Amino acid sequence: MKNVLYWLVLPAVLLVIWLLLNNSVSPGHLATGTVLALLLAWAAMALRPVRSRPKRPLLMIKLAARVVSDIIHSNFAVARLIILGADSHTPGFMKIPLSLRDPHARAALACIITYTPGTVWSGYSDETNTLTLHVLDLKDENHWIELVQNRYQSLLMEIFE
Repeated sequence: MKNVLYWLVLPAVLLVIWLLLNNSVSPGHLATGTVLALLLAWAAMALRPVRSRPKRPLLMIKLAARVVSDIIHSNFAVARLIILGADSHTPGFMKIPLSLRDPHARAALACIITYTPGTVWSGYSDETNTLTLHVLDLKDENHWIELVQNRYQSLLMEIFE
């Protein structure tokens, strides 16, 4: 029973999105949305050969709150840098060693870093498990290493590994 519910989550979400976008719950929209949701979910399965189930899904709420807070803080920091002018910051690339092994956790980390203004996930090495990060204001590399490893990576490891 649990397995059936797991496979119906994506089609259910897609159906709800379809109905919200069409602003209608008519039988035609329900039928069309259901068919499209099932077809798209079936097609999406082929794109995800490695399956993942979060081990501690409630921690995702804590992670989301942390990410939203950091994005807001980073927006203000980037705005301050822009207002102060180009001479006030030192952009640069840096390498951060990761302990994440789960590809879904690494993908989540890539999204978090890229969504946060002033940072970009620039590369990843499978051999050394190292992230290349571009930072708009790179004054202290240790600060960024600690931020990624302690603030995000540790929580993602609890969720996925």
